[in-house]
Formats: sequence, structure tokens, C-alpha cells
Amino acid sequence: MNLIFGNNISMAEKTLDYLWSKQKVTLNNIANGDTPGYKAQYVTFEDEFRKRLMTGKKGTSQDIGNIIGSSRHFIRNTDNESARMDGNNVNMDVENVELARTTLQYQYELNALNSEISRLRTIIKG
Repeated sequence: MNLIFGNNISMAEKTLDYLWSKQKVTLNNIANGDTPGYKAQYVTFEDEFRKRLMTGKKGTSQDIGNIIGSSRHFIRNTDNESARMDGNNVNMDVENVELARTTLQYQYELNALNSEISRLRTIIKG
């Protein structure tokens, strides 16, 4: 499929997967905001993905496609000390901002993907 669409569709798929996981983790943090001893989690993807792309930037389109396809996001626990007596370190203000930002990023990526698909559909129809 990359031969037809390039790496745009694969990149959009990975980005949407990452943002979906980020939303789930953020919602889980919010849901556990009052759970004693709960440590907030976060999702990493961008830095590791950027490093992998930089190492393969002189490769072919297929090499870049393989890097995109094999990229994964990771869920990590925060090690921040809690200011609360119950040991919970969820900061509800931060989590709500992250949720709003992630939701906007997800909507933006979906719109970009829809535009790309519409563009390809127009090209195919002629």
C-alpha cells in the first residue's frame, strides 16, 4: 500500500494510535485522581520516533515506511513525589489540559487524513 500512498497514511495511522493511547492513559489518570497511592502514567512516542527517523533519513521511502511501521509507543509511570498525604501524584489541572490538547490533536490528525484521502480520491477520479 505504501507504493500507492507513500508513507502519509502509515504515519497518520501511527499518530492516531499514539493519540488514542494518550487519551486512554489521561482518562485513566483522571479516573484515579482520588485513588490512594496511584501514580500517574504518561505515553511516550515522539522522541523515540524522531530518533529512529533521523537514523533512517537517508534511506529509501521503503526504509522510512519500515521505521514508521515498526514504531511503538510506551506507557510509563511517573516517579514524581506526591504533595498529597495519600501518595497519589495525579495533578488534575495538568491531566485536563493534556486531555483537551490530545483531543484537539486527534481531531486535527483525522481532518488531515480525511483531506489526504479526498485528495487521492480526486486524483483517481480525474
